[in-house]
Amino acid sequence: MELLVPVVVALLLVVVAWKLLKGLVKTLALAAILVLAAFYVHQSGGFG
Repeated sequence: MELLVPVVVALLLVVVAWKLLKGLVKTLALAAILVLAAFYVHQSGGFG
């Protein structure tokens, strides 16, 4: 359950980046959000 919060935050950040940013900046922001979310989940022990 504690992993639900960062996943929801990451999804909200994706939505904000998708709506507000354009071009290469959008791509870099989405990639950074994905990497940070994956790193957080990996460091916290994953879903299993």
